[in-house]
Amino acid sequence: LMQGEGMIKRLTWESCSDILQQGGTCIGSARSLEFRTRPGRLLAAHSLVRHGINSLIAIGGDGTLTGANIFRDEWPSLLDELHDTGKITPQERDRSRYLSVVGLVGSIDNDMSGFSMTIGCDTALQRILYAIDA
Repeated sequence: LMQGEGMIKRLTWESCSDILQQGGTCIGSARSLEFRTRPGRLLAAHSLVRHGINSLIAIGGDGTLTGANIFRDEWPSLLDELHDTGKITPQERDRSRYLSVVGLVGSIDNDMSGFSMTIGCDTALQRILYAIDA
């Protein structure tokens, strides 16, 4: 979201068929100090609007899910600011009025109450067992 043009691309079955072996960082996901600031979230909002993206899936732990919630809460004011500064047109603002956000718990710590196993925990345990058995 932060790097925009070069990192945002449409995924197809072919382009992500071997993604399981690569892990999340192959899609450019990473912690972002910039996203913790309003100017950073404004940049991310601008990238989404420019690409016509109105849905976001956030996979991570507390920081990721908190950031996604803040982004969702700020979305209307981010659009207004982008419009008022001339970075998006009234049509782009209207087309992007709603942002759907889904949060999925991804944590190798497996520390989310109510879940038997979080995304990433099984992989971490398998790698630990492999290292021990080696």
